[in-house]
Amino acid sequence: MQFMLMCCIEERRWLALPDAERDAVMRDYYAWIAGLEHSGQHRATEKLAWSPAAKTLRLRDGKPVVTDGPYAETKEQFGGFHIVECRDADEALALAARIPTLRVGGTIEVRPVEPRS
Repeated sequence: MQFMLMCCIEERRWLALPDAERDAVMRDYYAWIAGLEHSGQHRATEKLAWSPAAKTLRLRDGKPVVTDGPYAETKEQFGGFHIVECRDADEALALAARIPTLRVGGTIEVRPVEPRS
């Protein structure tokens, strides 16, 4: 079963960390991903551009309307994701609990990926 681990963090909080602390988190992050690859559970990982680069598309009266920035009104921004293969949600949560950005204020949403029909 596949799960998406959606990683969010307040961008200002991340950028306010000392360079050495950000570097340490990222080293641990790369090691975490390498462990997933070694176990055969890793399917995909991508880091997103900072939220000011986002565009949001909606339809209004049947016409597309594009606005700058992310849609969600929140302090945290969606920064990247991982697709992992797990037995169940408990295993996916256990993997997510080891994501290094949690220790600096990150949030991880764990959601099953619906199989294609």
